[in-house]
Amino acid sequence: MARKKTQILYIKNMVCDRCIRVVRDELLKLGHDVRSVELGEVVLGGQPPKGTMLELKQMLTVNGFELIEDKNVKLIESVKSAIIRFVHHHHDVSPLKMNYSEYISRNVGKEYHSVSSLFSSVENVTIEQYIIKQKIERVKELLKYEERSLSEIADSMDYSSVQHLSNQFKTVTGFTPTQFKKLTPHQHAVRRISIDKV
Repeated sequence: MARKKTQILYIKNMVCDRCIRVVRDELLKLGHDVRSVELGEVVLGGQPPKGTMLELKQMLTVNGFELIEDKNVKLIESVKSAIIRFVHHHHDVSPLKMNYSEYISRNVGKEYHSVSSLFSSVENVTIEQYIIKQKIERVKELLKYEERSLSEIADSMDYSSVQHLSNQFKTVTGFTPTQFKKLTPHQHAVRRISIDKV
């Protein structure tokens, strides 16, 4: 029996497990054959139900997402999704111990140098700067919600030392990690950035 043709959709602003659940549930409601949903990427089986591409785009917009149709933008979003997984979503096996350029190349299926050049030209920041910003957002989360020492956080985020983490944190946020931890909950909310806005 012939396998059903699949279609891959690339979706902007999918940054967490809740995003995956929302997109999966909404696609199922629209009658799509959902094969898999990951950060920034959906695989659908078979032909989409008639007239649903417009409904699909509207559903994504209503939920704060966006269907990506430009080839370069798709690649950039794939890089961002790989980095978000790299920094925020691997808690048991830490990919931070891996060379990030290798990790990104493997995840997007392209040579790192060309991906890096495209990313910089479109986003006006380097991949390295984007990774640093994502790491700092993860450190903020760990400082706020977890009872870990700065030394444990530095190790889990693959910093060479607490001093390295502290210096980078202060450069990006204007605070030392200790000062950030002392902020009130309201001040934390103002200081934290949603990872899709980094």
